[in-house]
Amino acid sequence: MLWITAELLIVVALVAAPQSPQPDWESLLRDPAADVRWNADGTLWLLPRGGDGTVVEVDPRTGARTERGSATTGLAERSLVNEELRSVRGTRQSRIRFSNESAGVVELLWVDTGGVRRSYGTLGAAEVREQHTFAGHAWEVRDASGVTLGYVRGDVLPTIVHIGAAVEKVPAPVSSVPAGAPAPQLSAERPLAQPALPPAPPAMPALPAAAANYGDPILWAPGFGHAVVFERVAAQDHPVHLIESSPTDQVEPRMRTIQYLKPGDQIEQRWPRLFARDGHEVQVSRELFKNPWSIEECRWSADGATFFFTYNQRGHQVFRQLALDAATGKVRIVAEETSPTFIDYPNKIWTHWIGDEELLWMSERDGFNHIYLIDVARGTVKRQVTRGAWMVRAVDSVDEATRTLVLRVMGIDPEQDPYYEHFVRVSMDSGDVVRLTQGDGTHVLEWSPDRAFYVDTWSRVDLPPVHELRRGADGSLVMELGRADASAMVAAGWTWPERCASVGRDGATQVYGVIWRPCGSANDSSPRAVLEDIYAGPHDYFVPKAFAVWNSERNLTQAGFVVVQVDGMGTNWRGKAFHDVCWKNLKDAGLPDHVAWLRAAAATRPWMDLSRVGIYGGSAGGQSAMRALLDFPDVYSVAVADCGCHDNRMDKIWWNELWMGWPVDESYQRSSNVVDAAKLQGKLMLIVGELDENVDPASTLQVSAALVRAGKDHELVVVPGAGHGSAETAYGSAKRLEFLKRYLQSEVPSK
Repeated sequence: MLWITAELLIVVALVAAPQSPQPDWESLLRDPAADVRWNADGTLWLLPRGGDGTVVEVDPRTGARTERGSATTGLAERSLVNEELRSVRGTRQSRIRFSNESAGVVELLWVDTGGVRRSYGTLGAAEVREQHTFAGHAWEVRDASGVTLGYVRGDVLPTIVHIGAAVEKVPAPVSSVPAGAPAPQLSAERPLAQPALPPAPPAMPALPAAAANYGDPILWAPGFGHAVVFERVAAQDHPVHLIESSPTDQVEPRMRTIQYLKPGDQIEQRWPRLFARDGHEVQVSRELFKNPWSIEECRWSADGATFFFTYNQRGHQVFRQLALDAATGKVRIVAEETSPTFIDYPNKIWTHWIGDEELLWMSERDGFNHIYLIDVARGTVKRQVTRGAWMVRAVDSVDEATRTLVLRVMGIDPEQDPYYEHFVRVSMDSGDVVRLTQGDGTHVLEWSPDRAFYVDTWSRVDLPPVHELRRGADGSLVMELGRADASAMVAAGWTWPERCASVGRDGATQVYGVIWRPCGSANDSSPRAVLEDIYAGPHDYFVPKAFAVWNSERNLTQAGFVVVQVDGMGTNWRGKAFHDVCWKNLKDAGLPDHVAWLRAAAATRPWMDLSRVGIYGGSAGGQSAMRALLDFPDVYSVAVADCGCHDNRMDKIWWNELWMGWPVDESYQRSSNVVDAAKLQGKLMLIVGELDENVDPASTLQVSAALVRAGKDHELVVVPGAGHGSAETAYGSAKRLEFLKRYLQSEVPSK
């Protein structure tokens, strides 16, 4: 039968007895280069974290290191500059000490990003003021007559500015103006030089009458010989009604209605139509783009002879770069991707034009995500730029002059975790690869302004950040800039996360996960219940790879659980075959791999009690958490499913059609928790926010209704006023914790 908890509970009463106060773990990490900042002159500042560290300036050309003062108490010397500055956005708090060493009164004005001034008062002769600011924020100093003495910008390091007569005076803006007013103009006493205006573009011709029936955009060719407009079919109306049961401004509930397309619905579609300037329409066959999910990336060739666009076919099994001849209306394929499963267009479609002759194109056609160079005129591959059993994650930069790419890649080092992100430079013409990163971890780069050097910061969940200065030309190491130190954290009881890899369901493929134990339990071998935090959406991978003082999973370790996270088959960035496991099979969620991994991990860790395993997740993770009880009740005995898309026919169109396909077929039913609700074993809590606009909350209510019909006991928690992720609200997370503790720690769960 259905058990709905309806009593009003105070959140504090739901949680376990108060835990001992935890140390401020963040403050215990020591990192000499937690933040890095490149200066315009090519020098580098290293900004420490923890304690009263010293800011160090590094000259990468000589290797010289100069201490610039304490990150918290030191002051860097700065001079006023004779150049108008405006604020740039910054979030790091800092301060400026203004020291008025002139003979008269000065005024301090903050300059916002649009050039608007706000006065912060005056400073008398020989007076000093400590002014709070942010790194990147600009300040103007004027004398008593309103003439600008100069400008200074707040920095990451506290600074001192000596106000005297050394800076050449520049005319002040006419006046300070309130926020929101136009940026002020400088005085006519010394007007700014006005740049020469570019010649006005030629007047755009009138659209041919036959084309005027179509809406924007109107895409004219260079020279205005032809125009492309778009014929459209509108998307269907699919309202989803949400009931706000307890609005704050009225007693009666309020209904909200949103437009929410679901799999199989009629989407908006558009097709290009081509018109000559003289008014006649050039007939275009739609054979190569007749059923679009989208037509995008539209551009004309420089000579106006060819119109290019990409075509993503509904169902996401065909993706094309097409070329439309303006004179004849003929359409040809420049580049094409096809797949018997799906094309991961949100993550692995990328194009870059080199003139009108060459096109850089991303593709998984050989089973791994790589870059290809396309001959546009011939519609053929000139060269596969990258190749191998590794993945291009993203393109960092394209240098057309040197014909090189800087790429963020994964899996390039077979001895390391394949999810670690590395950087390489690759030649478009030879395919030669230069490694820019080496360390056994995941990497982030900070480039110097001229890209001659970069800081490579790399870490693992079990290794604090390492900072290296390297040369941009060849990736060679200049020097190590510093390493973070977690020893004070460990001494205070912080426990290291553990990386764990084991073979998955096929007995061969490695799957990777992380294990967190409660702080203070490093030497405690007592068996503990295990909780899995699951999210297995095919759009990415989810197990953290970089070092973090505190992952969200640790919040539940403090209640006495061992918490784990695993990336199984069907998730992204391990190659096409690994990814394709999800195709028309979202119920799989990698769970067979998770089970194999759990058993392997517990085999060498007696403190992991596999007789008490729970699982929790939200959204797609909510679907997977319930699925664990349906398909693997011999392993998982307790689950909390938050805002789950329990039937993919009820969820948003784009995400589900991408992985489950179009048209809607029986595979949607096979993955439905609603259809399989009668199989439920174990203890299940469903949580949903009544105003969820991401996943239709009816999805949770429908699976609850199916459980009621099947006589399956479960708990349903509806959080009034909450949206997506209601289990992360204070009330929802307390309910989740109480449920998990009740069935995994207070009694032996029944399976």
